[in-house]
Amino acid sequence: MSDAAAPDLAAVEAYFIDLQSRIVSALEALDGVRFETDRWMRAEGGGGVTRVIEDGRLFERGGGNYSRVSGSQLPPSASAARPALAGRRFDAMGVSLVLHPRNPYCPTAHMNVRFFVAHPPAGTADTGLWWFGGGMDLTPYYGFVEDARHFHASCKSALDPFGADRYARYKRWCDEYFLIRHRGEARGVGGIFFDDLSEDGFADCFALVRAVGDRFVTAYAPILERRRALPYGERERDFQAYRRGRYVEFNLVYDRGTLFGLQSGGRTESILMSLPPRVVWRYAWAPEPGTPEARLYSDFLPPRDWL
Repeated sequence: MSDAAAPDLAAVEAYFIDLQSRIVSALEALDGVRFETDRWMRAEGGGGVTRVIEDGRLFERGGGNYSRVSGSQLPPSASAARPALAGRRFDAMGVSLVLHPRNPYCPTAHMNVRFFVAHPPAGTADTGLWWFGGGMDLTPYYGFVEDARHFHASCKSALDPFGADRYARYKRWCDEYFLIRHRGEARGVGGIFFDDLSEDGFADCFALVRAVGDRFVTAYAPILERRRALPYGERERDFQAYRRGRYVEFNLVYDRGTLFGLQSGGRTESILMSLPPRVVWRYAWAPEPGTPEARLYSDFLPPRDWL
């Protein structure tokens, strides 16, 4: 977190609004069906634009949210690790995308970029604190090595201009963050994740966030194009629904963005648009050894160096 000169909130907001528009336009071109637009306001301060597709040709459900909210004090999800910030006014803005394709051979994908400002207490010389966060990750149901490699190579190329070690750090952080701890199981094949980004100054941190946001479509779209026409049946759809249950468990138990949105009085429909539309749970189920479903667990979910 930084206590340097005040950052340019207007520039961040303008970029996030444009990013949402560009990504949704690219996804509409892939699907052939338009996303619905839902503008909303928040009583305590701020609002957002939710862009959602349901029952598309490619996406069974997909959403791209932009929001900027403010409040009189940070919620527990944001201040628990930063007790000095408890009680401060805040501004939070970001873009969050979750795409759930219908074809089980097409992976679910998530991308988020966000910016927080914790304003100084009234009557003090404190300049306030700010930080960026974000990342993207891939959740396949049937794994393909070339897809995981392409996604991770895209993440690395976005981060390489900011330091040779940046991808490795953020890849490891992603593996640790997207762990379903009560299962001891990864959510997917990971990607990159970062938070509390401020140490390099506003301009460099903002540039990194833009690099990540701008890379999402090229990281994800080629995978969809490769897999969208693969034939599938009820077996594959059933396994997809079972694995989607893991996605739900992570989002509702651990995900900081979901918890922040709910604790800060955000719009519930927009927060929970990340959940898949068709999900099943089974008691103590496990795939049969040697099946494609078993290979997801043995070959793709354990963290590994994809490059």
